[in-house]
Amino acid sequence: MFEKIDYVIDRIDGDYAYLRRLDRTDEELKCVARALLPPEIMEGSRLAYEMMEYKLTEA
Repeated sequence: MFEKIDYVIDRIDGDYAYLRRLDRTDEELKCVARALLPPEIMEGSRLAYEMMEYKLTEA
């Protein structure tokens, strides 16, 4: 439940970002409110979701 999941931001649409899992590329994009993400995100940014928190990671 608390495992680390890596995402890349596929697109940003207003107040929402659409994330693609890096380990399961065949899954649907995950829609997340930008308020829950680091403010400096942009399309192509990589994120790690761990302990119910999103953090920017290096490529």
